[in-house]
Amino acid sequence: MSKTKVSNIVVVGGGTAGWISAALLTKILGNQVKITLIESDKIGIIGVGEATIPPMINFNNALGINENDFLKATKATIKLGIQFENWNEPDSKYMHAFGGVGKNFPFCDFHHFWLNSKKMGLESNFWDFSVNYLAAMQGKFGKMPTLEGTNIPGITYAYHFDAGLYAKFLREHCESQGVKRIEGIVEHVALDENTGNVQTLTLDSQEVIKGDLFIDCSGMRGLLIEQALNTGYEDWSHWLPCDRAMAMPTTSTTPIKPYTRSIAHEAGWQWQIPLQHRTGNGIVYSSRHLDDESAKKILMENVEGTSLAEPKLIKFKTGRRRKQWHKNVVAIGLSSGFLEPLESTSIHLIQTAVVRLVKHFPHNGIKQAEVDEFNRQSKDEVEKIRDFIILHYKLNQRNDSDFWRECQRMEIPETLMQKMALFKSSGKVFRDYEDLFTEIAWQQVMIGQGLIPDDVHPLSNQLSKEQLADLFDNLKVIIQRSVDKLPTHEEFLHNISSQ
Repeated sequence: MSKTKVSNIVVVGGGTAGWISAALLTKILGNQVKITLIESDKIGIIGVGEATIPPMINFNNALGINENDFLKATKATIKLGIQFENWNEPDSKYMHAFGGVGKNFPFCDFHHFWLNSKKMGLESNFWDFSVNYLAAMQGKFGKMPTLEGTNIPGITYAYHFDAGLYAKFLREHCESQGVKRIEGIVEHVALDENTGNVQTLTLDSQEVIKGDLFIDCSGMRGLLIEQALNTGYEDWSHWLPCDRAMAMPTTSTTPIKPYTRSIAHEAGWQWQIPLQHRTGNGIVYSSRHLDDESAKKILMENVEGTSLAEPKLIKFKTGRRRKQWHKNVVAIGLSSGFLEPLESTSIHLIQTAVVRLVKHFPHNGIKQAEVDEFNRQSKDEVEKIRDFIILHYKLNQRNDSDFWRECQRMEIPETLMQKMALFKSSGKVFRDYEDLFTEIAWQQVMIGQGLIPDDVHPLSNQLSKEQLADLFDNLKVIIQRSVDKLPTHEEFLHNISSQ
C-alpha cells in the first residue's frame, strides 16, 4: 500500500472518541509522531456514552490519570452493574453485576452448584452470592480486592461520568503532552489520484491540513471513512430493531445509585445513569413500533428529578463499517458503527480500537496484511458484543406488544444460537477468544431472563444437599459481612470530593 513513513497523524473530530485516540497515541508513541486534532465547538457530540465497564479503569491507568482527579473532573459515580427491569416480563428484575458470583471451583462454575441446589429444593437467589449486587442494592461502595478473610475476589467496578467533561479533561491532558488542536470544520477532502488515500483536508478557514494517517472520529456521518472513501456499512437492524433514541438530563436525586438502570418498555428500553450533578436519561426504541411523540411521552413520564433540557432525538442504524481501517483512514467511535448502549460498550470499543491501532501501528508505511488483521480483529470483537446484546432481546418473555413478540421469533446469528443451545442443554458457557463478556456475564443474562439449563455439570453432584446448604449459608455470611463494612456510595463520593 503506502510506503510513506507515518509521522503525521490527523484526528478528525473531538469528543470522547477523538480525545481518547489522541491521548493514547501520544502516550505510547510520544515524539515519534505529530498529532493534530481538528474539532469545532459548533458541532455537538452525541453524549450517550456516560456508562462504562471495568476495563476503563485499566485504560485510565495506562494514560497515567489519577482516579480521584478523574472522578472529580467528570462528576463521576461508581457503577457496579446494570439492573435490567421488565426484560424477562413486566415487573421482573435481574442484574448483570460486575465481578464474580459465588466461589470458583476447579473445572466447574459456581452456577452449576446453584442450579443443582434448586433441583434439591434449596431456595436462594443466584445474585445472593454476588458482592457487587448486594453492595449495589444497599447503595454501598468501597475498594475491596477480596472478601474479608478469604481469597474470593471482591468488588469489581466501573464508572458513570459526564462524557463532555471527560473529553474536556482529556483535551487538557493531551494539549499538555503536545497534541495540537485546531478549531474548524472540514469542508473538503482531497484524495490521492493514484492510491485513493486521503491526502489533505481543507477547513472552513481555508487552512489545508496534510497527514499520513487519518483517524475518523466524526461520528455517525463518517466524514472520511464513508463520505470520502465509500467503505460501506453492514446493517444489523434485522437483529437489533431499535433505530432511535432520545436523551434528556434531569436533576440528580438521592441517594445516588451505584448502578445503571435499563428499563424495558413497549417498544424498546429506557436508561437511567446517575452522575454527581445530574442524571442521564434516555429512551431507545423502534420507530416502526413507536412514534417520536409517544416515545417522548414515555421518557418524560418515567424519569426521576426535574428536566434540565428538552429530549434530544438521535437516529441511528445498528451495524458496522465493512472495514474499520480503509486506505489511510481508521474509523474510531461512532464513525466505525453503532451498537445501542444497552451494555455500555461504546467507550470500550473506542479504547480497544486505539489499543489495536497502537499494536498494528504502521511506522514504516501502511501494509495490507496489517490492515487486514486489524479489520479481522475489529470485526470479531464487535460481532461478539452484538451477539450479547441480541441475547437480551431474543430471551424476553413479554407478550404485551408486537415489538417483543417479533424479537422472540426473530432468527439470530448462528454463533449466538450455538451458545444458547449449549447452555440450555448442559448449563455450560465458554468465553470465546476476543469475547469482551465473561462466562459469568452470559450466565447472569441467560438465567436472569429465564433460560434455565436442562442439565448441570456432573462435578456439582459431589456436594450433598446439606453440604450445599452449609456452603451457601457461609458464602452469604461472608459476603454480607464484607458489604456491611463498606461506606455508602455517597460517603465514598464525598470523601473523594473533599480530598
